[in-house]
Amino acid sequence: MIRSALINVMVAAARKAGRVLIRDFGEVEQLQVSLKGPGNFVSAADRRAEEILHIELSKARPGFGFLMEERGRIEGKDRSNQWVVDPLDGTTNFLHGIPLFAISIALVKDGTAVAGVVFNPVSDELYVAERGRGAFLNDRRLRVAARRELTDCVVCCGIPHRGRGDLALFRKELAAVQERVAGVRRTGAAALDLAWVAAGRFDAFWERGLSSWDLAAGLVIAREAGGIVTDLDGGDEVLDKGSVIAGNELVHRALIAVLTAA
Repeated sequence: MIRSALINVMVAAARKAGRVLIRDFGEVEQLQVSLKGPGNFVSAADRRAEEILHIELSKARPGFGFLMEERGRIEGKDRSNQWVVDPLDGTTNFLHGIPLFAISIALVKDGTAVAGVVFNPVSDELYVAERGRGAFLNDRRLRVAARRELTDCVVCCGIPHRGRGDLALFRKELAAVQERVAGVRRTGAAALDLAWVAAGRFDAFWERGLSSWDLAAGLVIAREAGGIVTDLDGGDEVLDKGSVIAGNELVHRALIAVLTAA
């Protein structure tokens, strides 16, 4: 694929931050045996990666604003363009030495996500997409899976935990979905979940209670791979509502019907 200058900027920033996360991830296993545990170390790793992303993206596009997990909103001179950044999606996985986490960078223009990069530095899997130009994994074009029936599908979800989210609602939804699908998975990293829908590894994904930095990049990638991505009401307010459902057209329609009826 021929990458645009914009995607090259995003990829370079992601790879630079990824090198730092790989180094820090290598230390986590050693810290698991300490009494204090690796929690503070992982928080510092998150902040270090975010600092690198902020510096690199600011250098390349000085006027753009930011919405970042740690720093929050930073207004730029260019009010139309905003970087939406999660330096470490899958923090709990990272904390426990599980190699499923990612750097997520999106460009949102006038409220619409137009470009996305999701990078898992452990597997060296780089997902990129720009609106109207398709989605790619390490230069291989992506398409969502073509399965037509929920009974054949492996579906991914997010699971609310420890006081976060509506557990009772989730249990109803999960029970309804389990009766109709071939399998249910949970990875712990929403950006990767959406990227894996784009790659056809998951047939669909749903989750509630997310932030825009969890969703923006993966949303572009899944859509550019031919997926339908909406909020759980079937609308286009994914970033505002923090809920998402993604899949091909038929599976998306079938799954949203199951969840609505739960």
